[in-house]
Amino acid sequence: MCGIVGIYNFKRKPVSESQIKKMTGALAHRGPDGEGIFVDKNLGLGHKRLAIIDLSKAGHQPMSNEKGEIWITYNGEIYNFQDLKRELEKLGHRFKSKTDTEVIIHSFEQWGVDCVRRFNGMFAFGIWDKKNQTLTLARDRYGIKPLYYWQNQNVFLFASEIKAFLKHPEFKAVSDPEALLEYFTFQNTFSYKTLFKGVKILPQGTILNISLKGEPKFNLKKYWDFSFTEERNKKSEKEYSEELDRLFKQAVKRQLISDVEIGAYLSGGIDTGSITAITSQFFPNLKTFCVGFDLTSASGIELSFDERKKAESLSHLYQTEHYEMVLKSGDLKRCLPDLVWHLEDLRVGQSYPNFYASKLVSKFVKVCLSGGGGDELFGGYPWRYYRAMRSKSFNDYIENYYKYWQRLVPNQTLKELFSPIRNEVKNVWTQDIFKNVFNSKQSLPQTADEYISRSLYFEAKTFLHGLLLVEDKLSMAHSLEVRVPFLDNDLVDFAMKVPVRMKLNNIDKVLEADEDELNKYYNKTQDGKMILRKVLSKYVPDKIANQEKQGFSGPDASWFKGESIDYIKDLLLNKKANIFNYFDYKTVKTLIEEHISGKQNRRLFIWSLLCFEWWNRIFINKNINI
Repeated sequence: MCGIVGIYNFKRKPVSESQIKKMTGALAHRGPDGEGIFVDKNLGLGHKRLAIIDLSKAGHQPMSNEKGEIWITYNGEIYNFQDLKRELEKLGHRFKSKTDTEVIIHSFEQWGVDCVRRFNGMFAFGIWDKKNQTLTLARDRYGIKPLYYWQNQNVFLFASEIKAFLKHPEFKAVSDPEALLEYFTFQNTFSYKTLFKGVKILPQGTILNISLKGEPKFNLKKYWDFSFTEERNKKSEKEYSEELDRLFKQAVKRQLISDVEIGAYLSGGIDTGSITAITSQFFPNLKTFCVGFDLTSASGIELSFDERKKAESLSHLYQTEHYEMVLKSGDLKRCLPDLVWHLEDLRVGQSYPNFYASKLVSKFVKVCLSGGGGDELFGGYPWRYYRAMRSKSFNDYIENYYKYWQRLVPNQTLKELFSPIRNEVKNVWTQDIFKNVFNSKQSLPQTADEYISRSLYFEAKTFLHGLLLVEDKLSMAHSLEVRVPFLDNDLVDFAMKVPVRMKLNNIDKVLEADEDELNKYYNKTQDGKMILRKVLSKYVPDKIANQEKQGFSGPDASWFKGESIDYIKDLLLNKKANIFNYFDYKTVKTLIEEHISGKQNRRLFIWSLLCFEWWNRIFINKNINI
């Protein structure tokens, strides 16, 4: 796990090593174990290393093939690299290290850019083919590892994090109002823009090939995409269950490869519990980690947000060495500037618990297993899918589902909110952006099951992608590698074929319900992930396997109108705040007061305002040093 950077000067100006060093220095947190630089005239590659596999100097990057014609800077883990290495050796390739990095180089030599189709893992890399004068950027299937790029008429830059660009004299941090509108509609960006004007994130499952012979030619190629499509010849539930069990155990075992100690997150849920159960069989003294919350001032549903007791019971069951941290309302204020600096590309959810969780884990291990992906693959959010599955047409489905994914404020309020910069965003149609996520090559859905499959596709492409970016940035802020066993290629390929009705229980009930009854299906439910619950119940107690879905979130709705209220008012209701360069003060004040009064839960909106205020202070105004 590492940090990577690259520079290509279009006008043949030589790249200086000092410039690369400045950019890699901005990513020091991603790789404290080593640094490398390669310069070939007007191209430069940089690398910061977090040593996980082959800790020797043989793993130093940038790395080349024997002839020095192909150079790579790479971030990630290829879990099937040993199988690929054996295959390549039979084809005549020779290796000098025990790294997966070298396997990528020889795979590129053997199979070209399509080598990425063979990789089972998480990765982002840049490869310079000196002989053919091509620069190839690639990202893993699911987007576990980030890769950003930016260019003007003089230079092309790429890096694991945008903050590396800040160290290049050609780049100036300017906010993008269109991306801002998108973010404050979905609390995410679906168009692969960022809040930094001109900076894009390479889409997951995509290769960017740049031919630099003569006039530069850019070719963006999608090599993989999600496809939730049921098999025509469906198997029995018993057969699906047996195969799911086999693939899940295989996935966890695959991701245990490491030359450093591995730990595991352990919440009170089925996903992390099952991963821990299997991992503890291989590591008798496995370290596990949980973050809980002080619920003294919490109320309502938030009283169930602290899962420490459940985690402790699972730790006792698996005999792990367990560590916990308890967060209080003031912890958000304490970490927010650091969090926003590391996150930079603002995304889904209130993620400060993730920041503290990574900080805790990093004190003990360099690699940690996460339960991410299980919900998106196996239907963990039924109350979301049920909102749109009774649609009359695909356009009706888009309308219904889009309304749900306006996570912060509805469209009409957005117009009022953005009134100070209305002209700059007048051509942005967020519903079109939403619709463009869907694969236009797929046939139009006809049944409730097919509409749910489209929802699973949408959420894997957008919501999961956002969660993965947050996890990467906030774990790597503490030099911690997080692995995601549910996103093993074989397991994902299988999960997409499992029939929807083996994932969800209430489809027929919702179809038959009248409008007045639908609300009970829109709220929390024990539905969802049904086949996964049944399979994983062999690893965790029944009360864990069959409990309601619980996200990783603090009692912020309560804290924002209670213990943190002064912080909210001081930062967000100050007319000199940066956010009012973009937003209407009266509208912001009204929305915040709706939350404080208890009229409407606006915790996600308030969190996004807090993050965007600090984002401006740090990246645009540059009046704070992190």
